[in-house]
Amino acid sequence: MDNAEIIEVKQADVLQALNRAEIDIQIATAKQYPRDINAVLNKIATYATMDRETAEDCFYVLRREDKQGNVNVIEGLSVRMAEIIAGAWGNLRVQARIIGNDGRQITAQAICHDLETNFAVSKEVKRSIVTKKGYTFSEDMQVVTGNAACSIALRNAVLTVIPKAVTKRIINDVKQVALGQSIDLEQSRQNVIQYFAKLGVKQDQLFLYLGVKSAQEIDKQKIFELRATANAIKEGTTTVEECFVKPALEAKKEAQAEAKGKDAKSRAEAAIAQATGAAPVPANVDPETGEIKPEQAQASENGQKKSNSKK
Repeated sequence: MDNAEIIEVKQADVLQALNRAEIDIQIATAKQYPRDINAVLNKIATYATMDRETAEDCFYVLRREDKQGNVNVIEGLSVRMAEIIAGAWGNLRVQARIIGNDGRQITAQAICHDLETNFAVSKEVKRSIVTKKGYTFSEDMQVVTGNAACSIALRNAVLTVIPKAVTKRIINDVKQVALGQSIDLEQSRQNVIQYFAKLGVKQDQLFLYLGVKSAQEIDKQKIFELRATANAIKEGTTTVEECFVKPALEAKKEAQAEAKGKDAKSRAEAAIAQATGAAPVPANVDPETGEIKPEQAQASENGQKKSNSKK
């Protein structure tokens, strides 16, 4: 017993060894069963174009205004599309988790590791958990915000690892299915308007966002854009207030400022006209040339006017 050796096992070392062994087994399996690119593309196309609703969920669209006032349309693949691509791509190790919460922001981290190429990417996404008035979200809303941040971080990691050149060739096909061949365009318009109305978006806010003046100008492409914007809102990439409420308020302020400027200008012009036209033209001044008339000519002109009045 005196020669007995005490072996101390650290839990962190054990977990690290198990994790390394797990990854090594996954890499060995991936090398043994490599992916078939053609089969992968066919599988992505099959999943994404299974029906129009699924195809619509594969994209997001945002409109952002730059410092010069130009509106830029940002379009990308949604979280749903990233999940479809990752599932069809295979031999991936993907995970997402919350790594920070300082009471004002939640930080999510996602890692995507291609086991065949041994290419790994880590992405972080931050989301605010404070209201406009400075109050912290409730626990339930913090959980919802954290889940949205994890989903966005996972999408960014997956779409970074998987080459865009591979998926680019099928994106247009998916978009065509998302656009659809709707028989009743008017019904599609009403459906999307009603959907955003439930989110608190008024029609004039919707028209301002799209840059149209009436519902008849909302064509098939703009319906696709609105549905893609709805995906971005559901994922937490943007909010209703950021897309619709703030631009409407800014446009209202600009219109009021412009109206005040026009009103001030019209008042100034009226004041000038009144000031210049208030004083009558003297009798001895020619109204056309502004020249002062001689006294004799003025007297004869006055006599002529009197004789004409007597007649």
